[in-house]
Amino acid sequence: MTTATKRLTTSAMIASFADPGQRTASAPFGHALAALAERDDRIVGLTADLGKYTDMHVFAQAHPERFFQMGMAEQLLFGAAAGMAEVGLVPFASTYSVFAARRAYDFLCLDIAEPKLNVNIVGGLPGLTTGYGPSHQATEDVAIFRGMPNLTIVDPCDSVDIEQAVPQLAEAEGPTYLRLLRGKVPTVLDEYDYTFRLGKAAVLRGGTDVVFVSSGLMTMRALQAAEELAKHKVDVAVVHTPTIKPFDAETVLAEVDSDRLVVTLENHTVVGGLFETVASAVVSRGLGKRVVPIALPDEFLDAGALPTLHERYGLATDTVVAKVLAELDR
Repeated sequence: MTTATKRLTTSAMIASFADPGQRTASAPFGHALAALAERDDRIVGLTADLGKYTDMHVFAQAHPERFFQMGMAEQLLFGAAAGMAEVGLVPFASTYSVFAARRAYDFLCLDIAEPKLNVNIVGGLPGLTTGYGPSHQATEDVAIFRGMPNLTIVDPCDSVDIEQAVPQLAEAEGPTYLRLLRGKVPTVLDEYDYTFRLGKAAVLRGGTDVVFVSSGLMTMRALQAAEELAKHKVDVAVVHTPTIKPFDAETVLAEVDSDRLVVTLENHTVVGGLFETVASAVVSRGLGKRVVPIALPDEFLDAGALPTLHERYGLATDTVVAKVLAELDR
């Protein structure tokens, strides 16, 4: 499908980044949480009037007695989740990422993170996964949350990551934040020798010319770009970092410390996310290595159709390929 066709046929309401014909799984988070609740009586689900739009409705239908609809009140949502965790339950509380990061930060910080409660924050529409504009695009959520002590941050690539992450988040010490991919989520990582491990990065493929360090949906784009770059005789390694905090510096720096071009790819502003996490690790280790970011700009983004916006802001596969080829020609 051409870019022009995509502009005509994709509405701003659609929040799916799956390619036409790509394998997907429906509501992997909701199904994984419902399955976990079958074997763990501590699991409860809460949402702030966004059950359908964070896939929490799947859990609600399977376990209605353990589901709590808190209404459009995010501070109440997380305050209630903290109380549930205090008495031994394991809550998963869902809303849009913008509301969790911008509207409820103080409650998350003092009610949940400071006492190190196992509350699992589930944020829908992270980064540029909606065309609704700045009111719904959580382009700076990782930057906001990285500075919060005790908080684990997970940015999954696909349905495999989400399904495997949910039970590990439930067992994690302290609070977690999951950048949720919802609806029909691509299935990508089952084609690789990969298992999600909380706190660990994974080398998905080797390469002699370029190293991609990626997270979230941009790992899918990194793998696609690596295939396209091979046609230009450019051999690309891909390191997937689904856990942003705590960051697996050992695995990443082992790949970065070479004479290859290093590129980070993230569905987040260039400020305060994966690029700066990698760059600080490189500087702290004294590697003296240049790192090239592929990320969203430090600005409020436009509203519109996702394929158009991903091309405009550099997240599309073809724009990644063009960026890498330009860097190699420097």
